[in-house]
Amino acid sequence: MLNVTISDGVMRLVLDRPDAKNALTAEMRDGITDAVRAARANPDVRCVLVTGAGDAFCSGMDLSASTVMQAGSPDFRPRQTSEALRSGVQSFIRELWELDKPTVAVVNGAAVGPGAHLALACDFVLAHTATKFIWTFPKWGLVVDAGGAYLLPRLVGLQKAKALVMLGETVVGNDAVAAGLALECYDDLDSLRSAGDALCATLASGPTRSLGLSKRLLNTSFESDLTASLETEGHFQALATASPDLLAGMAGFKEKRSPEFNGD
Repeated sequence: MLNVTISDGVMRLVLDRPDAKNALTAEMRDGITDAVRAARANPDVRCVLVTGAGDAFCSGMDLSASTVMQAGSPDFRPRQTSEALRSGVQSFIRELWELDKPTVAVVNGAAVGPGAHLALACDFVLAHTATKFIWTFPKWGLVVDAGGAYLLPRLVGLQKAKALVMLGETVVGNDAVAAGLALECYDDLDSLRSAGDALCATLASGPTRSLGLSKRLLNTSFESDLTASLETEGHFQALATASPDLLAGMAGFKEKRSPEFNGD
């Protein structure tokens, strides 16, 4: 199941199937998409945190929910797979990547295939020393999916991305930080969760609108040339100047205190 709570500006999404290593059912998958869409329109949500219950983050899709398991059956049609991806795991990857609010993944254990990409679609990834990022697509004879071919080269570079996907390399703990998959790594779960809460509190108290605009500029920079990026930057800065948070930031600067942003 997926537990969704909102408190102090943070929406927490907790994958809660610890006995199944938080493998995603169709309901959990769709629940993530619906929750992130709801976060976009909810002024009480200024940051989203994703984590798993127990000793795993997410072991990927539950096989019973995957159309791949129907391959070879008389009624199977390959096109079913592409449609299932489009309406399934690709949806929550797109929603997280495009959400105009900050997102944090607290990766408390194994993150496999689509489960890894669920974390990597977030703006910040915090990991535990026992965290394993695992790609099993070549073992199944499958193409990397759930946005991995888009996300991984941006995070680790093209050649490393090929090693992860085509050779099925596993990245563990601190190596995830060195590879660019995680921002920080922690030795114990309490420290990891505390760090995740602290990061979310910082982000949730920030200027939500301008953070979202900066996120969009950064996320689209790989597809933009300099001229287009600078043009968009100017438009976004104009939008930021219309936000009350700009006035709050200016007041804090003039009065030599921390600004009090309301996220508008």
